[in-house]
Amino acid sequence: MKNFIFISPNFPTNYWMFCRELKKNGLNVLGIGDQPYDELSSDLKDSLNEYYKVSNLENSEEVYRAVAFLTYKHGRIDWLESNNEYWLERDAKLRTDFNITSGFQVPDIPRIKFKSQMKEYYQKAGIPTARYHMVDTLENCLSFAHKVNYPVVAKPDNGVGASHTFKIESDSQMEQFFELKWPDTPYIMEEYVHGEVNSYDAIIDSKGEPMFETGNVTPNSIMDIVNNSDNSIYYILKNLPEDTRKAGRATVKSFGVKSRFVHFEFFRLTEDQDGLGKKGDIVALEVNMRPCGGFTPDMIDYAHSTDVYKIWADMIAFDRSTMPVGTHAFCAFAGRRDGKDFLLSHEDIMKKYGTHVRMAERIPDVLSGAMGNQMYVATFDTREELDSFYDEILKCRETVSK
Repeated sequence: MKNFIFISPNFPTNYWMFCRELKKNGLNVLGIGDQPYDELSSDLKDSLNEYYKVSNLENSEEVYRAVAFLTYKHGRIDWLESNNEYWLERDAKLRTDFNITSGFQVPDIPRIKFKSQMKEYYQKAGIPTARYHMVDTLENCLSFAHKVNYPVVAKPDNGVGASHTFKIESDSQMEQFFELKWPDTPYIMEEYVHGEVNSYDAIIDSKGEPMFETGNVTPNSIMDIVNNSDNSIYYILKNLPEDTRKAGRATVKSFGVKSRFVHFEFFRLTEDQDGLGKKGDIVALEVNMRPCGGFTPDMIDYAHSTDVYKIWADMIAFDRSTMPVGTHAFCAFAGRRDGKDFLLSHEDIMKKYGTHVRMAERIPDVLSGAMGNQMYVATFDTREELDSFYDEILKCRETVSK
């Protein structure tokens, strides 16, 4: 029996389903987390063979001891994974320390975590990337901004999501950025790309071949959603465009991805942009070597009448899957922000769209910055129905009065 250590199986709350499918496939599923065992959901408890509680997952030494104990008790660990961006580096360190060869190791981290180093591999895949400058002095950053023209975007080179990301539109804002940026944190500054985010989401086997592929579209910038406390929307595509599929597969090959669930982000240009391409072209943004966050795996299931938790667990156990993919649809996510005077109440939404709604619940505070506070997930056959849904449930009274 293969031993699989799952780091933080209780968060996000839907990740217990990865454990469930691993256990169904005959793996010995060992969880490490900082939530007391008695507080774990019954579903998660049933999906684990053993759970080791640490006082704090941030304590690397304590997590190391947990892996050592589970290795001593159960024997060699075959897999260790969190499927979580926040723990990618620590996952790699633990694999390297315990000679777990089934995933990224410490030397792999720079190219998959540092935005500046990702560019080389995107370029090897033949995908354009935005011009950039590593933040050093105010003078040099001003020079870069004048060269590529405002706006520019500055963000931590090794960051998660849109945390501490700045859209800079003038010399005075550049000066403000230098006052606000975190000290001793390397930042990358890039020319602004006029585009919407299109993703390639896939489960890749041990040979680097896709077992399942889909994609999503985020019309609004996550940076703007976080910085402006906007509502959040994105949707799973009914059918993956061929150029996104081609770019995604080329990126898999360039980065040497094997045996992983991945979420690669690209810009689709909304206007012609010198040095990058024509309107509609694909431009690189960043790679994420884990599933798209939050409830996206569930949305993918709703969009394609399948079970990506099972496909992923089948990849781990058998390197193949017979899980069918059924009818395709658009699957919409709408995260409404508290404090806005929406025209439709929750009851109105459920009355009008109840037959389409698959999920409707509060978003955990830790995720609300990028995702809003109250979420609705719904499926639609057509793009027109999707657009109408967004227009209706996000409309505010102040908007109507204008």
